[in-house]
Amino acid sequence: MAASASGVVDARFAPAVAHLEEAAESRQGFGAQLCVYVDGERAVDVVVGSGLEHDSVTGVYSATKGMAALSIARMIDDGLLALDMPVTEVWPEFGAHGKGAVTVGDLLAHRAGLPVLREVVPIEELLDSVAGAARLAAQRPLWTPGRAFGYHGITIGILIEELVRRVWGGELRDHHETVVRAPRDADFFIGMPESEDGRYVDVRPVEPTPEQAEELASRPLHEPLLTRMFANFQAGDEWSTEGVSTNNPRVRRAGPAGIGGVASARGIARLYLDALPGSDDPIASAATFESMREIRSWGIDRTLNVANAFGSVFMVSQPRLPFGSIEAFGHDGGGGALGFADPATGVAFGYIPTPMQYPGGADPVAVKVAHAIHATLSS
Repeated sequence: MAASASGVVDARFAPAVAHLEEAAESRQGFGAQLCVYVDGERAVDVVVGSGLEHDSVTGVYSATKGMAALSIARMIDDGLLALDMPVTEVWPEFGAHGKGAVTVGDLLAHRAGLPVLREVVPIEELLDSVAGAARLAAQRPLWTPGRAFGYHGITIGILIEELVRRVWGGELRDHHETVVRAPRDADFFIGMPESEDGRYVDVRPVEPTPEQAEELASRPLHEPLLTRMFANFQAGDEWSTEGVSTNNPRVRRAGPAGIGGVASARGIARLYLDALPGSDDPIASAATFESMREIRSWGIDRTLNVANAFGSVFMVSQPRLPFGSIEAFGHDGGGGALGFADPATGVAFGYIPTPMQYPGGADPVAVKVAHAIHATLSS
């Protein structure tokens, strides 16, 4: 296995890339892509280890949410949505069971009390979320909306998709393709065409060390909300061609906004580049991104049972996941991916590892790399 990174590295960021090389030396079967823009220039673009090439694409799970948020930002700029708008203004049925006061901002900040579907439904309702959205609109929330928050791991994708249908008149994946991705020729697909399958690398489950396996086994047997997220759908093994991951071609084609994106690190970084102030081709205004990164949820996440923080869709840098300055916004993914924009440093960051990395969410080495880049730029 090649531990040395291959690609472009600005000498200033060699210490950051060294964290990747150390991971490749110490983690059997580890591979990763890293792409970083600084002030509009590509400063790092490397692969390390095994399993991924520069042009490989793979499933990035919840990092897809950050890309869906770019479409939401554009719709806010276009006057189709506003964060203080009641959801019922565009989706009247959503007001059932006391949800009438929920704003678009609350919905996008995981505050609506709808972290899971109450029923186990066919996977078709993930691939075409019209029916799932109707279920959520009619569902009683698990907490009084606005009084708490809990990560809506898959359901926030369904909710976003319905918002887009109501105000734009089409599918989120089509908005992403025509307005966000294609004009920038970026390798981040929400609904990947079959023509790109030759570059797709299967998502592989985490390969824990004995110590990590022991810790995983010691976790509570019942984490009802977290467990229920992926158990909501009648599907095969998660990493099979019949499961809910992008290893299933049907999931790749549909691109569920909560978990169904397929990308390279280059693609992630390229799209966050146009979420930064001063971009030559901004996806939305700086003011809109400032409003979307404003913290709306902070404290103990009722789904994950950990400290967490969200703006509107976007995760923000925080003590549990300190990936950038207080102005940074982005999203991680269950396989270890991390993408973000940091207006304070001019950084657009994309990272993808293989296989999935312990303990879940952003790979800790990605946070180390991001820290090192921030330290270099802040010194």
